[in-house]
Amino acid sequence: MTDSKDKNIASSGPPVAFIKGLKRLLKPLIRAMIAQRLTYPALQELLKRTYVEVVKEGFHSNNKPLTASRISVMTGVHRKDVKKLREEEISEFKPPENVSIGARAIGLWTGYARYLDANGKPRPLSIKTDFEELIEAISKDVRPRTVLDEWLRLGIVETDEDDMLHLKTSAFIPRDGFDEIAYYYGRNLHDHIASATHNLLGESPARLDRSVYYNKLTPESVKILSQRSEELSMEVLQTLSKEARKLVEKDRGKDNASQRMNFGVYFYEEEEGDT
Repeated sequence: MTDSKDKNIASSGPPVAFIKGLKRLLKPLIRAMIAQRLTYPALQELLKRTYVEVVKEGFHSNNKPLTASRISVMTGVHRKDVKKLREEEISEFKPPENVSIGARAIGLWTGYARYLDANGKPRPLSIKTDFEELIEAISKDVRPRTVLDEWLRLGIVETDEDDMLHLKTSAFIPRDGFDEIAYYYGRNLHDHIASATHNLLGESPARLDRSVYYNKLTPESVKILSQRSEELSMEVLQTLSKEARKLVEKDRGKDNASQRMNFGVYFYEEEEGDT
């Protein structure tokens, strides 16, 4: 038997305002899906699995057993599919190894005092000593030269005539490595949407989700604001990275050091009326 409350959930329908907001959210996602040849039937299968995963992860309310019938009513997924899918393990979202090592290395370079100049900015590193030390501090299993070659390919660093490495702060997110881009695409959009969903559902305390919006601007003015936002955002990100690095060291070894955080910024521009 299914609970009458569950039937109400399935039959009442979502608010119109939510549907409008969701449609706007889906458009860039569907654009990416089409570009990557993810068809509608394939998306249906992915959605089916994800609906069941979300219920398994977070809807164990009122101490009621999470039966296949209850999940089917809540999600609209056929009960036979639910029985099959609920037995599957939920795959953990892990970064590729090169992404994990790269992100940690950039975190050290931007947040650890020995790798900063007098102004607190990432200083140039010598390839043979500083950079090798940086990578070996993170992993002894990866050759520093392998990381360097990949960073050069992705445009994360550049070298000068003295063989010194310079971190290109405007290239923290690679432009050419698809696995890296896809990982950050999933992680960062997930975290932003999760915070916004937390606030939409009225959960407490509210999470940070702020933006600055203006219209009626010329392309020239938008370019000025884009450049300024990049300058300011890098200052904020580097400052927070330094503080986070200190706290990571302070919390090392504590039993309750199990939390993660993510703070990001974005800039978007378009012709009015495009979406």
